[in-house]
Amino acid sequence: MLSDPIVALATPPGRSALALLRLSGTGAFDVAARCLRPFFSAPPRTARRARLVHPASGEPLDEVLTACFPGPRSFTGEDLVEVTTHGGLLVPAACVAAFVLAGARPAQPGEFTRRALLNGKLDLLQAEATGDLIDAGSPAQRRRALQQLDRGLSQRLETLRVELLQLEALIAYDIDFPEEDEGPVEPERVRGAWEVVRGCLANLLATAPEGERLHEGALLVIAGRPNAGKSSLFNALLGRERAIVTEVPGTTRDAIEAAAVIEGFPFRLVDTAGLRASEDRIERLGIEVSRKYLTAADLILFCDAADEGRGSGNPGERETFLAACTAPVVIVRTKADLLPIPRPPSPVPAVSAVTGEGLDALKRRLAEVAFGRLLELGDVEPVVTRARHRLALERALGEVDAFWAARQGGVDAAAAATHLRAAVGALDDLIGVVTPDDVLDRVFASFCVGK
Repeated sequence: MLSDPIVALATPPGRSALALLRLSGTGAFDVAARCLRPFFSAPPRTARRARLVHPASGEPLDEVLTACFPGPRSFTGEDLVEVTTHGGLLVPAACVAAFVLAGARPAQPGEFTRRALLNGKLDLLQAEATGDLIDAGSPAQRRRALQQLDRGLSQRLETLRVELLQLEALIAYDIDFPEEDEGPVEPERVRGAWEVVRGCLANLLATAPEGERLHEGALLVIAGRPNAGKSSLFNALLGRERAIVTEVPGTTRDAIEAAAVIEGFPFRLVDTAGLRASEDRIERLGIEVSRKYLTAADLILFCDAADEGRGSGNPGERETFLAACTAPVVIVRTKADLLPIPRPPSPVPAVSAVTGEGLDALKRRLAEVAFGRLLELGDVEPVVTRARHRLALERALGEVDAFWAARQGGVDAAAAATHLRAAVGALDDLIGVVTPDDVLDRVFASFCVGK
């Protein structure tokens, strides 16, 4: 394991009041001493004022604050120095260059967190949560990342691991002590232990669709006939003018995508071309793009125009469209401001992008359909948020099912138990007990350099 001193900016470059540098590794204090006047590694975790100078010429570069964190009681588990400089582009870059000249090397993306993982300060799930917290763009993402950083998912998996080992121990007792006075372990006890483990794995896996949707953002596709108010509703949900709105049918020729936060959850809104038969080649291409988005959608918002009593045109056409949708569909009646007063009762809610009528109720409905299970679980129960998590849990569940099928089929107990050992291995891979370098490379590839 590499432990040479590394250095990087932990804050984004650019105009700012302050910038934070991190220096970590074996010999980090020696590197710091070559650039900081004065430099004291003790007492630890104490902020001190110092002058940062060029290690060769002694030229002053900045007036800084420093704090030392001796290993293993540091974020990385190594000797760590945090240096707060003035912000901007020139000063922080010059300070990093000074530490490099003094013996450190520039850190790779995510290398500080990777060292924390390798030194046992974090598990792999916490390391991923660190990146998720940095990238969070909605309150729900932030809360879920903090829960995982606090080992919520890790603790649940560790409990599952213990239960698998206990089930394996029951089988081992049958193998090693078949002639004990108490006799072999009762089949009902083994079945009960298996059902508990399988149920916990299945329940955790059931959170994966919405958990991964939370991580990536739910793909919400707004569809309907031309001039049905799709672009106006798109702008209203987004909270700004993003799509061009005119009274001319077919104005939207291509799909427009933008990120939005609705009821605290992340969505990727897509405004699509109106669905109709068209002789216009460009419009037909836009409609084809719309259909591709509809195929990939997590949720479809179908706009049924209310102006001039026209509705959606041909009701059979709408029903054909809805029958072909594989994703959940929420139907709304747009342009509610054009409906007569009093309005006739309708099972379809009415919304107006002009007056805002019905928008709050629509937002709540969209969040419930896209993230209903997460709303039920709240922020306490752990959730599977990445494909890597889901694949490992699917492998563990498959091995648990294979164990029971082998036991029911009369397979030798020792052979059946190998499936339990494989299930434990899948959970170990998920937590990061033994993780290949290529997996770590993928996990930390998207991290910023200073994290």
